[in-house]
Amino acid sequence: MRLAELSERSGVPIATIKYYLREGLLTPGRQINARTSEYDEEHLRRLRLVRAMIQVGRVPVATVREVLGHVDDDALPRTIRLGAALWALPQVPEPDEDDEYVRAAHDVADELLESLGWSNAKALVTISPSYRSLVVAMAALRRLGYDWDPQLLLAYARLMHGAAVLDLDFVETHASEAEKVETAVLGAILVEPMLQALHRLAQEEESARRYGFGDRE
Repeated sequence: MRLAELSERSGVPIATIKYYLREGLLTPGRQINARTSEYDEEHLRRLRLVRAMIQVGRVPVATVREVLGHVDDDALPRTIRLGAALWALPQVPEPDEDDEYVRAAHDVADELLESLGWSNAKALVTISPSYRSLVVAMAALRRLGYDWDPQLLLAYARLMHGAAVLDLDFVETHASEAEKVETAVLGAILVEPMLQALHRLAQEEESARRYGFGDRE
């Protein structure tokens, strides 16, 4: 397809596509002549991913370039490739390791991983942004006087493992390695907010079942 058709099918303006090309977020099309290039379905798929990351996920262009570099790195095994792409997304800042609440959160998080038998997560605690996010969130709760029961955290973690199985089962339905990693990245940007919304809807539904609406019929 020509640039105009790529723009029409993706919903991305031509000027924006040219900007993405200049920034290295899209590979150049096949050059037909000095002024015309041709694009294919792979360009369309990648363009949709870039648009989701920038416009929906509010990911900076430089970060998008880094993420896509990991997505396209055929030299990496799938687990490393996937992890590198997801870790390149914006993350929470480093916590203050001297903070007593942070230290306490580390202890609870480490005990949780041990109970779950998540050996990979345990091995990566010093560098994992996901582990860091967990510690930061738990420390914030503790600081405000909300100390969650480790057994409750364990139950939540097991539910999340079930969600992860569904995630990767869906990833496996895609053909190429790049598509698999792209799908995982899209999941982090678009599916996680959807799961959060489903969680809140479920809370509303359970609240209505337990407590009703008072005098409302």
